[in-house]
Amino acid sequence: MSVRYAARVRRGISAVAFASLALLVAGCGAEEKPKADKPATSTKTPQQSAGATETQTQEPVETLAVVNGQGGLELTITSAERDPGGFLTVKGTLKNPGSEPAVLPGQVRGDETEVMKHGNSLGGATLVDSAGKKRYYVLRDTDGRPLTTTGLDILPGGGSAPVFMQFPAPEASVTEVTFQLPTFNPGTIKLS
Repeated sequence: MSVRYAARVRRGISAVAFASLALLVAGCGAEEKPKADKPATSTKTPQQSAGATETQTQEPVETLAVVNGQGGLELTITSAERDPGGFLTVKGTLKNPGSEPAVLPGQVRGDETEVMKHGNSLGGATLVDSAGKKRYYVLRDTDGRPLTTTGLDILPGGGSAPVFMQFPAPEASVTEVTFQLPTFNPGTIKLS
């Protein structure tokens, strides 16, 4: 292969890469118009003063269960959705309604050695299908890290944090499971 041919090939590859990058950047900057059947998620308020700002309107969040834990902590579960890949993702908000900081108990990460070595998490959470007599544990990645919110140590007074946990999905016929997290009372949730 000659030097000139190799240089032409490199210039051609560079030109294709640059054109692809330009199209990607141009596509990211395009504004997506809201669908006609869905209302926009934000609205502008009439300007009454120079300090008027844009406000967000949020759809009401459905509460599937509220479980209370040690130290006054409260976990509100807002969704439990099946993924096409065979997973069930549970989402919610962990709150400290008190005025003092609350320490998340170490028991919530579970007692499995592989999970414990990755720090604080909600890896001890389980779902129980009473009718099918099955228990589902939080999934782990190939390194043993739980597929859940990690790094939760202390919640300040009045503070909250969004959380998630991913489980293997129960069979499609299962519509209700009991959510359990160590040091929290159990709660029943309906699956979507």
